[in-house]
Amino acid sequence: MTRVVIGLAVVASLASACRDGVVDPVPGACAADHGARIRFGFYAFFAPVSHSEDANPDSPGFARHAGYEADLLTAFEAMEPRGMTVMRKPVADWPGIWLLPATPDFDMVGGGITILESRTLDASGERAIEFTSGHIAFRQSLLVRSRDAERFGSYDSLSSAVRVGVLRGSTGEARLLQITGLTDEGGVLAAGTRIETPQGVVVADGTARYTITAASASVELEGRTRISPPSTAMPQVVYLGDVSGESELLTALRTGMIDAVAQVEVGNGEAARASGGAFAVAVVDSLAEYGGFALDAEDGELLDCIDERLDWLTDQRRIGYAEWRADPGVFLSRAALWNRSAGTT
Repeated sequence: MTRVVIGLAVVASLASACRDGVVDPVPGACAADHGARIRFGFYAFFAPVSHSEDANPDSPGFARHAGYEADLLTAFEAMEPRGMTVMRKPVADWPGIWLLPATPDFDMVGGGITILESRTLDASGERAIEFTSGHIAFRQSLLVRSRDAERFGSYDSLSSAVRVGVLRGSTGEARLLQITGLTDEGGVLAAGTRIETPQGVVVADGTARYTITAASASVELEGRTRISPPSTAMPQVVYLGDVSGESELLTALRTGMIDAVAQVEVGNGEAARASGGAFAVAVVDSLAEYGGFALDAEDGELLDCIDERLDWLTDQRRIGYAEWRADPGVFLSRAALWNRSAGTT
């Protein structure tokens, strides 16, 4: 009942704004009925933002998109003029997922991808993709076992005895490394840091030869499985999630293989709520970032069209994850209002 009330309140408020001339949904970039079939790749393991209905790749449910971004795109398809279909395909591998639109197989990708300038560039440093408007706000955080929440009340409490699990190539990894001093702001690893890789252990010398950012990492560090810090005031970093994403990290936390999970608060918060009291979010980063969809840098017309609709559906970022969680139909309500305001049904 609460969800229905919230949804109706949002629609009533927006309808009033339309009558007062505050908003004017004019289908500009999407005015032509393109009949477009947008080949969309979604990250399969980031619940509740973007995930497969079934995490088993052999299940038919693995191909079905669920979560916040799924509902956002369903509302996108419902907006007039219709004819734009988002053909969704799951992507199991996270590192470099944002560059897939620069390949022949995808027009757009998503999955809770933080918008970073460095992620728009390919391996040669050329601009390969562009991001849409941000549609979800992210803050990094630490998820711990509830009994350890007081012990890990800040990032400063992370010592070399603490094992923090991360997903390789994520902003959770990059931000953790920066905050704890394992890297500088440019991603250069502190001298003396030991990195375990499938090829053996390498030791950072404090130069850019050993660099990890949210967009890429040095060739010597590809496939990294663990980082051992050069100081007792820094944590160990354990890399998990290659097979099943977040669920692998949560299993490791539950069994004691790691002591914390570093990822965005949206994911960690949901994991804490679903844990029945076993997990808690111990600390939330002060830095806010935005997530969006990635498209080929040359698809300017499609980007403009998608931005126009995303900006309307999110009411210029005033409607986001919290509103969707309270009312999963909020984006469809916005789409219906767009259609009524444009004189369609």
